[in-house]
Formats: sequence, structure tokens, C-alpha cells
Amino acid sequence: MKKITVLFFLFYMLSSIYSYAITLHSPDNNLELIFQIKSGKPVYELSYKGHSVIKESSLGLELKDAPSLMNGFELVDSTISSFDETWQPVWGEEKNIRNHYNELVVTLDQTDTDRKIILRFRLFDDGLGFRYEFPQQKNLNYFTIKEEHSQFAMAGDHTAFWIPGDYDTQEYDYTESKLSEIRGLMKSAITPNSSQTPFSPTGVQTALMMKTDEGLYINLHEAALIDYSCMHLNLDDKNFIFESWLTPDALGNKGYMQTPCQTPWRTVIVSDDARDILASRITLNLNEPCKYEDTSWIKPVKYIGVWWDMITGKGSWAYTNDLYSVRLGETDYSKTQPNGKHSANNENVKRYIDFAAEHGFDQVLVEGWNEGWEDWFGKTKDYVFDFVTPYPDFNVQELQEYAQNKGVKLMMHHETSASVRNYERHMNKAYQFMVDNGYNAVKSGYVGNIIPRGEHHYGQWMNNHYLYAITEAAKYKIMVNAHEAVRPTGLSRTYPNLIGNESARGTEYEAFGGSKPFHTTVLPFTRLIGGPMDYTPGIFETQIKNVNPDNDSWVRSTLARQLALFVTMYSPLQMAADLPENYERHLDAFQFIKDVAVDWEKSLYLEAEPGDYITVARQAKNTDNWFIGNTSDENGHTSRISLDFLTPGKTYIATIYSDAADAHYETNPQAYTITKGIVTDKTQLNLKSAPGGGYAISIIEAPDNLSLKGLKKL
Repeated sequence: MKKITVLFFLFYMLSSIYSYAITLHSPDNNLELIFQIKSGKPVYELSYKGHSVIKESSLGLELKDAPSLMNGFELVDSTISSFDETWQPVWGEEKNIRNHYNELVVTLDQTDTDRKIILRFRLFDDGLGFRYEFPQQKNLNYFTIKEEHSQFAMAGDHTAFWIPGDYDTQEYDYTESKLSEIRGLMKSAITPNSSQTPFSPTGVQTALMMKTDEGLYINLHEAALIDYSCMHLNLDDKNFIFESWLTPDALGNKGYMQTPCQTPWRTVIVSDDARDILASRITLNLNEPCKYEDTSWIKPVKYIGVWWDMITGKGSWAYTNDLYSVRLGETDYSKTQPNGKHSANNENVKRYIDFAAEHGFDQVLVEGWNEGWEDWFGKTKDYVFDFVTPYPDFNVQELQEYAQNKGVKLMMHHETSASVRNYERHMNKAYQFMVDNGYNAVKSGYVGNIIPRGEHHYGQWMNNHYLYAITEAAKYKIMVNAHEAVRPTGLSRTYPNLIGNESARGTEYEAFGGSKPFHTTVLPFTRLIGGPMDYTPGIFETQIKNVNPDNDSWVRSTLARQLALFVTMYSPLQMAADLPENYERHLDAFQFIKDVAVDWEKSLYLEAEPGDYITVARQAKNTDNWFIGNTSDENGHTSRISLDFLTPGKTYIATIYSDAADAHYETNPQAYTITKGIVTDKTQLNLKSAPGGGYAISIIEAPDNLSLKGLKKL
């Protein structure tokens, strides 16, 4: 009897310290999650086809002025369930998206404090999502987060594609390196920006893309970022453990919570095929369904804009050079001398409207139309714009009527200069102004340091603002394209009028010194994991000095790759960003931009290797027409692709826009060829992309045999 008592006591003690492991498998059984409590700490690990993806990693939160939620836990309940649905987004890369996962929900009791938390894990065939949930309870009601300590322990010194961790900008070029090399490369990776706050020599941003020596592709990100701070990752580069690092507010606090509540989802996408990372819909699936009953007013948009001439320095946002400062409502612009470079003038805008109407574009963006641009930046100015008062040379009613008569809409621009209090002060009046004058889409911007001063672009307070702007816009049936905002986390499923974001280093940087040639082979694996990007592609004149002699920057891309980006850089909001006159010199190549769709039935990822090349085929929604794009790094790429995704028995006309034999992003970027021919589902194509190049293909179902006359099989 004494022996049995001792054994029982030992068993009791061990089970208290080492809780039994709970195992969860993905629907296809390739992924395995193991969860357990060890010494009172919740830990998890993840493997893929028997290979370690996340080694044993701890979970928990550190609170301010309260006991932490990191240890002292007992497992009190666990449930496993399955879910399988197919849903249709308002717009997207597919008409139908499958949401299929197995779920583990564990309830943990911190006995010393009588507090409970729930950990919810969802395991898909392509990855994992998990989050913390806090039920309403007596001893956990209001609390302040000092830090979230979610770990992602890597199994080795992986290759990573990363940008510096920063509370205020994502507009960095990517660096490819081993995890162990991040610390040594961080200083050179941090390049100047209008607002930036890097936080650690080993801090990086999500979505973080990695590749293991064994050929596994791993992506870390988050989904459904609502009422919470944006998560970065800080690396313990001796043990290769990433840990969550939240964006603080002006007081240094990282989150204010009231139960019941939850964190965003933390995501791990994994595969042994890079194409599966691009095809993953985990980020969208972890968001709630659409909140709007009526979405008929939300439409994908292809647009041009009065923008690139200001970005290059050819033109100006400001109306005059006479003013040292502006006081809205007091400054009399009729008494100033126009500078002659103001781009948003009636004549120039009409030229863009005419071009849009002639070539079938939906909208024309106009920046710099409203008073206040003379002192808009760098002054920490509160009342910087009112978003309704035009300059003397911009007649809102006249231009709106002109555009309407041409079948074109104007797109609004709201640059806040990061004065968020001011924007919210004017927001409803500005949205009503849009409705009254026929605008249904707005590009907003948050350039500079945030006002209220001390807040950061990616903190909880600002994330709540971005969502407020979207939901208020929906009341006026307005679509939003936010620049300099927090990077997307799939919220476009829930709020589909969030039709675009910048939130990364876009094409504008090609006029600010240029981006690395491999940039567009990385972004779909990183930034686009969370949602579409308003990358603003389509620059045909790659030598900026030919637009503005005072600007020596140049675009690290061939012209053919600029076409391909309309397919590889997914967005329902696509801008043909160059000047009309540059397109008019290459109307044969411009035809692809006119033809390419912006909403898709299906997307197939034919080839992919982060940092090297991406080839994507997309079927235009409700048609049997396809478009293919390839973007390649500085080494170029040779493709052999099959068109077996085409409908058997049908004949198509393919137009191939490719780099010429002597094309090169440095020496001969505008050299391209156009080949037209007949293709079927049996066709295989061999195509070569130049260094920094690519190709674009339109595949249009042949209407009849007459249309095939004179064409050869490719």
C-alpha cells in the first residue's frame, strides 16, 4: 500500500508539472501541432511531413501592474473540432475560397490568480493560426499589455527575406540573409524615411518569409488585426527564436484590453513548394465574413493618375512658391503667384480624363488639388488640410462634369500628413463632399510622424483609426486605398471597401533612388500575404531624367516586367502609373495594360522561388480569358510552362509581351517583342526573362475561326 501511494503521488506531481500532450493534425495529415503545459507554461510545436517547423515555443502575455499571463497555468478543458466551408469574396484572386481546418481550443486556469484564458489553434493544410482569447471574468476585466511573448522557435539558421522592424514604416528594400546575419546587416538595411522608429538590431517585420536548408518554406504573419497593436518579431539570434514584439503607444504601453476580447491570429504558413505559400488563403480565412449586407457599390478599379510627374519632381503638389506658411480659411491664394508647376490644374486633369476615356480606364486620381500643400510636411502641423477646398486652378464641378461626360470618375486624394486628429475632425464633411461631387474612391495617406504626437503608425490607437476611416467611408459607399497605413492582415474579407493599401516600398521609390531588382519577386511572399497592394506599376520610361532632368534615379526593371506586375502583384485596384505621353510612345505594349483584368475567377502559381522569380496565371472573372505574368530578379529566368489549365477543346489567341534577346534592366530596359499566335490546353511555352525582366501574356478565347486567320500555333 505504501508503494502504491508513493507511485500515485509521483504520478500526480509529474502530471501537474508536465501536462499530457494534445495533438492536432491538419485535414491532409501533413501538419502536426502538439500543445501541452510544461511547468505551468503553455507551449506548442509544429511539424510538416515529419520535419520541424516550430520547435517547442512558449506562449503568454506580460501585463502592466498585474501578474503576468505566462505561467502558473493548468489545463482545465480542451475540445477538437473540424470546419469546412466555401465562401465567395466580393473581389479577389479566386471566385471561391475554401476554408477548411481542424481546431483545438484549450482553456487554461491560472489557479493563483483565478484567471482563465483560452488558446485557439486552427490547423489548415497550408499552415497554422492561433490566438489568445480572454473571457469576461471577475479577476480579468480591464488590463494593459506590457508585451506579448509568443515564440516561434526556428529549427535552424534559415534564409530569410526581411525588412527592419519599425513602428512607423514598411518602406524598406528587402534583405536576403541567414538569420544569424540579420544583426550585422541591420544598419545598412535601415534607409531614410519620412517617419521611422526601428526598435532592435534583430527586429524584423511580418510577413516574414524564410526557407530552410531542407527546402521548407515558412511564412510568419498575423491575421485580423483589430483593436490591438501590430506585431513585429524580435530574434534571439543565438537560439534562432523569434518572439512577438508589439508596437507601443506614446506611454510605452502595448495594448489596452477589456474582456471579453481576443488578440489577432498569429499565422505560420508552411510547405515544401513555394507556390503553396502564394496560394495560401489562411490570412483571409482567419478573418470574419463580410460585415456589409449590400456590396454592389464595391467595384475593382483600373485607374491612371496625376501623380508620377510630382513623384519624379517634374511637377508640384503645391500651387505657389510665395507662401512660407498657410492658415486654412485665412490665406488668400488669389493674391499669390502660381508656380507654373502645379500638376492638378484643370487643363492637365482634362488631359488625363481624355486619356482614360480613350483607353477604357475607370478613374483618374488627382493629387495636390486642395489648399495647403505649401507647408504640409515636416511641421507637425495639426490643422494641415480641410479636404474640401480646392486650389484656384482646380474647378471641382467643371472637372466632375467633364469626367462624367466621358464615362470616367475622378478619384479623391486625402493626404493627412499624419495629423490624424485633424482628419477625424473633417472626415464626415470630406466624405459627404465626395458623395456630392461624384467620387466613390479615396486614396488616403499618412506621411510623417503621427499627431497625436508620440503615437506610432502601427499602434493600437492608429489601427483603430484606420478601421474607423473604412467603416465611416462605407456609410457613404466609398472605397478606401490607404497609404502609409498598417500592413494588411486580411481585413478586406470583413470590410471589402478596403480595396487597396500601399504599406510597403512601392513604385514611387524607383524615383527616389530605386529598389533592388528582386523586390517584386519577394513582395508577393511577404507584403501581399496580408492583402493586395497598390504598387502602382506600369512605368515605361525607366530613366527618370527623361521625365525630370534633375532626377538621376532609374527603374530597376524592363518594360516587359512592368506589364507582368499587373498579374504578379495582385490588386483589385491597379494603377497605370506612368505619364500618358510615355504610354503613347508604346501603345502596342500598353495594350496589355488595357486588356488585363482586375478581378479573378481563379489564380494558378506556375513557378515560384522567393527572391528569384514568380510566374502567375489568372483567369478573368466570369470569362474564359487568362493572363500570365512573370517577374524575375537580376539573373533573369527561363520558363517552360504548360497551358494545360485552359479548357480542353477550345482555341485561344495568345499575345506574348516579352523581353527582347538583348533586353537588360540596366542597359536596354525598353527592348521588348510582341508575338501573337494560337494556343490550346496542349501548348507548352518556352520563355526567357532578361535580368530584371519578365513577360506578360494575354490568352483570349477565339470568337470564331475567322479571328485565327494568319496566326500560327505557338
